[in-house]
Amino acid sequence: MKKLLLLTALLFFGVLAFSQTKNRVVCHGPATATQQFAMLATSKKFVLSHKSPLPLHFQSSIGKTITYKTADGKTATAYELKAKKNTNNYLLVIHEWWGLNDWVKKESEKIYNDLGDVTVIDLDLYDGKMATTPADAGKLMQGVNESRAKAIINGALAYAGPKAHIATIGWCFGGGWSLQTSLLAGKQAAGCVMYYGMPEQDVNKLKTLHCDVIGNFANKDQWINAKVVDKFEADMKTAGKKLTVNRYDADHGFANPSNPAYSSDATKDAYDKTITFLKGKLK
Repeated sequence: MKKLLLLTALLFFGVLAFSQTKNRVVCHGPATATQQFAMLATSKKFVLSHKSPLPLHFQSSIGKTITYKTADGKTATAYELKAKKNTNNYLLVIHEWWGLNDWVKKESEKIYNDLGDVTVIDLDLYDGKMATTPADAGKLMQGVNESRAKAIINGALAYAGPKAHIATIGWCFGGGWSLQTSLLAGKQAAGCVMYYGMPEQDVNKLKTLHCDVIGNFANKDQWINAKVVDKFEADMKTAGKKLTVNRYDADHGFANPSNPAYSSDATKDAYDKTITFLKGKLK
């Protein structure tokens, strides 16, 4: 009798545990856009398409590292290029999957000089970590905690202040997070630039976007491909939002000179259109 009772109890608790596990999986729901992009790091083909970046040492006389409080009660560091004059115009920059390295800082200073009176802040969603090999970059990208990333972004928005006009830009991993940052900026969002990043696929979320978007995409990109971009265009139209798409006969990562897929022609055209867009949004 005791054995029967023990067996019954084991079966009961086993079913209960299975039920709770099943419920946890269901609660997670489908992967978010940023999670979908992070999962690309499990593809050997995707990883091998990103060659290790060429060594680059960039030293700026105007940029500096800043620390600010984050929404989760911690702190974060960022790289700031402060406008020469007082301004409410801010550009938040989100790095590639390599992390906040010298290429991002150099590119940010170029944008800073071309835009004029705009404070540029390079966010660090890796909390100080950087990668120099594709394998390590994949691990860092997959290791990003969405709650922490959003806390870092919201902390930067608070740092800029409630009167700030916020534009965003990012490449690859940062391309998708550029759009997410603009969504988090709410009514402060002024403009969003995406370079071959994963679009948001929830139309209801896109309906909450308060700014126009410009997307620079590559026709040869096997991951953020034509089908993904077409859907993004359709979703933005459904959401009633303005999206300008520039498509180039290039491959993923075409705007970074350290990438074998680098295309100087596509990079120049995309950059010129990006600067024109940002100048129009950050007047």
